[in-house]
Amino acid sequence: MTSILQSLSKTIHISLFLSILLFLGLYFGNGGFDFDLLFWSWLFRYIHVVVAIMWIGLLWYFNFVQIPNMPKIPDEQKPAIGKVIAPSALFWFRWAALLTVISGLILAYINGYVHQAMTLGIGSGGGRDTAIGIGMWLGLIMAFNVWFVIWPNQKRALGIVDCDPELKAKSAKKAMLFSRTNTLLSLPMLLSMVAAQNLY
Repeated sequence: MTSILQSLSKTIHISLFLSILLFLGLYFGNGGFDFDLLFWSWLFRYIHVVVAIMWIGLLWYFNFVQIPNMPKIPDEQKPAIGKVIAPSALFWFRWAALLTVISGLILAYINGYVHQAMTLGIGSGGGRDTAIGIGMWLGLIMAFNVWFVIWPNQKRALGIVDCDPELKAKSAKKAMLFSRTNTLLSLPMLLSMVAAQNLY
C-alpha cells in the first residue's frame, strides 16, 4: 500500500479503479439503469464537479496559502516556488478551469437549459435558470481571467517570459489582483450553482 501512495499516478489510477468498481456495484446491485440522457447528465456533472474542485482548490491554495506566505519565505528559497511549484500549479489551474467550463456547458446542453441559463432566465420566468445562469456567467468570467489575464501575467512574473523588472513587478501585482477577483467571485458562483440544484 505504501508503494501505491508514494506515487501520485498509482494513487489516481487506484482511485479511478475504485470509482469504476463502485459504479459497477451500484449498477448491478440495483438492477441496472439505462444509459440514457439521465446517465450522460450524471457523468458530465461528475466530471464537472471533479475538475471544478481542482480549479477552485488551486485558486484557494494560491490565495490562502501561497500569496500570503511568499513574503515570509527567505529570498534564497523563493526560486523553488517560482520555478517549480507555481508553474506546475498554474498548469493544473488553467486546464481545470477550461475543463470546468466545457463540462458545465455540455451538462447545461444535455439538460436542455443552456439557452435559458445563458440569458439568465429572462423570458423563461424560472428562478432556477436565473440562478444557474448567474453561476455560469461568473464561471465564464473567472475562466477568462485565468486564461487571458492571470496566466499571461504569471508567465512574466515567474520569468517564463523575459521582461524588464518593472513589468515583472506590475505583472505579478495584476495576476494577484485578478486571482483575488476570482476568489471574490468564487463564493457567489458556487452559491448560485448549488441554489439552482437545491432551492428550485
